[in-house]
Amino acid sequence: MRKYILMLLLLTYINGEARNNQKEVGLFPIKNIRLSQSDFKNAESLDISYIMGLNPDRLLAPYMKEAGLTPKAENYSNWENTGLDGHIGGHYLSALSYMYATTDNSEIGRRLDYFLNELSRCQEASGNGYLSGVPNGKQIWNDIKNGNINASPFGLNDRWVPLYNIHKIFSGLRDAYTIAGKEKAKSMLISLTDWMYDIASGLSDEQIQDMLRSEHGGLNEVFADVYYITGDRKYLDMAKRLSHRVLLDPLLRKEDKLTGMHANTQIPKVIGFKRIADLEGNKEWSDASDFFWHTVVNNRSVSIGGNSVREHFHSSNDFSSMMESEQGPETCNTYNMLRLTEMLYRTTGDVEYVNYYERALYNHILSSINPVQGGFVYFTPMRSGHYRVYSQPQTSFWCCVGSGLENHAKYGEMIYAHKPGELIVNLFIPSTLKWDENSMTITQETQFPYSEMTKLIIRTKKAKSMKISLRYPGWVSSNEPVIKINGKDADYTLENGYVTVNRKWDDGDSIEMELPMKLHTMQLPDKSPYYSFMYGPIVLAADMGKERLDGMFADDSRGGHIASGPQLPLQNIPAITGDEKSLLQNIKKVSADKLEFCLNNVYPSNYEGMTLRPFAKLHDCRYMVYWKLETEDGIKEKELEIARKENERLKLDMSTIDMVSCGEQQPESDHFIRMSGSIMGNDNGIFWRDTNDWFSYKMRTKGKSPRSVMIKVVPDNSLNAKIYINGIEAGTIKGESDIHEFSIPEEVVELEELEIRITRHLSERSLKVSSIRLLE
Repeated sequence: MRKYILMLLLLTYINGEARNNQKEVGLFPIKNIRLSQSDFKNAESLDISYIMGLNPDRLLAPYMKEAGLTPKAENYSNWENTGLDGHIGGHYLSALSYMYATTDNSEIGRRLDYFLNELSRCQEASGNGYLSGVPNGKQIWNDIKNGNINASPFGLNDRWVPLYNIHKIFSGLRDAYTIAGKEKAKSMLISLTDWMYDIASGLSDEQIQDMLRSEHGGLNEVFADVYYITGDRKYLDMAKRLSHRVLLDPLLRKEDKLTGMHANTQIPKVIGFKRIADLEGNKEWSDASDFFWHTVVNNRSVSIGGNSVREHFHSSNDFSSMMESEQGPETCNTYNMLRLTEMLYRTTGDVEYVNYYERALYNHILSSINPVQGGFVYFTPMRSGHYRVYSQPQTSFWCCVGSGLENHAKYGEMIYAHKPGELIVNLFIPSTLKWDENSMTITQETQFPYSEMTKLIIRTKKAKSMKISLRYPGWVSSNEPVIKINGKDADYTLENGYVTVNRKWDDGDSIEMELPMKLHTMQLPDKSPYYSFMYGPIVLAADMGKERLDGMFADDSRGGHIASGPQLPLQNIPAITGDEKSLLQNIKKVSADKLEFCLNNVYPSNYEGMTLRPFAKLHDCRYMVYWKLETEDGIKEKELEIARKENERLKLDMSTIDMVSCGEQQPESDHFIRMSGSIMGNDNGIFWRDTNDWFSYKMRTKGKSPRSVMIKVVPDNSLNAKIYINGIEAGTIKGESDIHEFSIPEEVVELEELEIRITRHLSERSLKVSSIRLLE
């Protein structure tokens, strides 16, 4: 009986049913869905190999050290031993839980049990519920409990985002319980939550809000989850206190204040807002979450479903940085946007959420794993002619490796849904659903998108009257669905984006639906003349060659996740001539049995006849997703200006040994920022940092002999600053111009590492510094 009650609880939790029973749509437990052969199944298999190729004892090492136990192996390198120690362990626990549930693989199950048992040893050794890999974390948690809080967007009390770090193990324990059914994880989760409740409960609301300036994942969500699991109201109250008002309040007013914000810091907060809203029936918070979703999806996302440049939300009215940067949409962002999308769908049943989910799943998430040897992608550049970098199991431990471990274990989540007396088919992915409640098995046979149809086969112990609704997307080319039952035309209704057949279903019945796709374009949200081509939900892209894919498989360096090879000059990137109305006339399908297209009317003429394929199929190459639409006169007029700017930039890049973009979280973390009295900001898309005291970075010479440091500032005649290189004063930075260059002192020029320190000089605050370059 106890086991039955537990499983009933898990089913209710996973289906997203709030305590007020305001659920619109139920989702099936992922353990009830099995993928069949497809690109998704291949990604799942590669993910299993990656997961099982990791040494659990190395991932456990940070937890063992923090608990005072002797680790069985040393930490992995990269982010796992430079301050974010242990964050992958939380993701790993979630990935094991999902993959065990979705495959029932006994080896994965044993790995999950081992990992959980070892974490339990660490928690028991701590003696108070504490479980974390944050290096020397006990001191900072004690300081925070006593109200000593020194927060910044990327740090807290001189640690690299420890709240974000510990959130991962919270989530891992939750998933081990709710997804994999591990009872031990429940008690561990509650103990850890009680520990953090003790840390935070004595703080004032103002102190908590100050602490939440540091990236903290979805701590509000996990506290809400523990409320759901236990029924103890104190956890929900704390979840609300842990909700960051700087983000929430503008959303409540339906204001978009996202420009300049670190994107993946915000999305998990909104997931928490939505979870709290669903649990207490809070319409205002739910509407705020929905406003955020629509703002990001409609105004701030590209065709593949991703968002952000250099991890931050740029202006929704200016996507130029998206088209220029090698650090395009971050995979973690889309991982979390899909989580939010699923929550909104469950409580509304609105097909628009499924439409976005499908587009992001097929084009961003599926493309973020190498289809031959595995490896996960951090940034997916939209800059034409650039490429992606893939992680390697023993070297790469970025945040997008953590979410990547989970992404490809969760493909079954949104394929099917249900309402009373109704089965809903949302996604066209080969799979089998076991519907235990109705003693039915549903098998979906499809080769979509390579074949424009899907077929369901019903197996049932006894005939059953019910509805089956299949999503009929807006990208289909026909307004008249073709539906067949057992090979014969069937009666149906078409409403709210779904085709519904209502009848008595017998064992062996089949239902087929045609999915004729059409070509269409997606313009950038800022309405600049950049267009992406789509066939149905599939983003089409062009292979632009394999030259200089430097670091395509990442090493363990702090910047190894960035595609640092040469950028192709933008003036050499092909454009389409003509006008918007004739865009689709330039594309012809190569043959009926291939998902390939020929693109014509391209300038310059040597690109005429470019081949377009599904973006998720293009790997180990440079690529092009967006094409600029130009008149012939416009091309010639702008070519010279682009060439001039590009040549200047490329010349500067070639002489740059190392660079830090100030005010941007990851570049500053990668350069070990230290500071006193410093803040960061964003003016019209330009990130900066200033100070009323000082801030510094460590920059690497990489075996070269640097000649100077170039400082770029936001000009302001009323401000100035001083620059020190390894403690030696190098000069004064004045506000009349934006570029300043200072020679490297001879006594430090041969060092491997230089500390660049900026200090306030005569003005109350320093100039706003946007970038620092080490030049040879």
